[in-house]
Amino acid sequence: MNAFGTGAFPAYRPRRLRQSGPLRALVRETRLSAEQLVLPLFVRSGTQLRRPIAAMPGVFQLSIDELLHEANAAHAAGVPAVLLFGIPDAKDALASGAYSPQGIVQQAVRALKRELPRLLVITDVCLCEYMAHGHCGIVHHDAAGARILNDPSLQLLARAALSHAEAGADIVAPSDMMDGRVRAIRAALDEGGFVDTPILSYAAKFASAFYGPFREAAESAPQFGDRRSYQMDAANAAEALREVALDLQEGADMVMVKPGLAYLDILHRVKTEFGYPTAAYAVSGEYSMVKAAAANGWIDERAVTLESLLAMRRAGADFIITYAAADAARWLKEG
Repeated sequence: MNAFGTGAFPAYRPRRLRQSGPLRALVRETRLSAEQLVLPLFVRSGTQLRRPIAAMPGVFQLSIDELLHEANAAHAAGVPAVLLFGIPDAKDALASGAYSPQGIVQQAVRALKRELPRLLVITDVCLCEYMAHGHCGIVHHDAAGARILNDPSLQLLARAALSHAEAGADIVAPSDMMDGRVRAIRAALDEGGFVDTPILSYAAKFASAFYGPFREAAESAPQFGDRRSYQMDAANAAEALREVALDLQEGADMVMVKPGLAYLDILHRVKTEFGYPTAAYAVSGEYSMVKAAAANGWIDERAVTLESLLAMRRAGADFIITYAAADAARWLKEG
């Protein structure tokens, strides 16, 4: 008996099914399409602003008018959704810009839904960009040092998520990794009349060195310490499954594994174990490494990007958040 529980295979020659492009496509197991891609965008106040991010070639901090141009071009290429990150003009100890009705993300959501009503708008729900200290929660200083306070931070996260829904966000995506934040956000949304607004939880978000370029883009680097007390240890796989289970129990509709390419084993286990809609985030470090190697002529940017996105799909991702979404959509269209 062979591995499939049947008798010996007849004279099977795998190359028979690889002889031409149409034949390979006919038997292809995993598909990658533009409709599975989400484009992250960074928005700040101003007009006609396209501020380049040095560590992420081709990515910009955008004013709302430029954000509309970028989102429209991506949508025209076939990208169905964007993920918004806000960069406020001022920061404080209570992240007030995160939940202000006139916050930069709230303004951007309203503009996007007015101009591109068919575009799905996902909002990142976190406090780090809006906190003076750059951490994802309220900080308490005592003789033992600085501590991130979990439960008081939940109230602010819930307020931020509700304000995004009120502005018109289609999906809210908490990324802070505070315990209990999905439950707090679900309760706030339901009480506010947004029972149909889904939550995409950054359920398995690791403390990763691959986030470096993002911190420049979002201007969110911690002013002291690091985020290892609330983001996950890169060595822990079973813990990731527990985190996902908790978020689903609290009301998450979709879950995310972040980063993507270096955590394909986690991605596969999450999808296999739970079967819920699962996202992979191809993070800034992954994007920037490909860009740098391509600029030096060491790799084929298009081929490597599409292959890495396909790997995430093969591992179990239903959709992928990637800074290369618009380019990938155009490449896929070209065939």
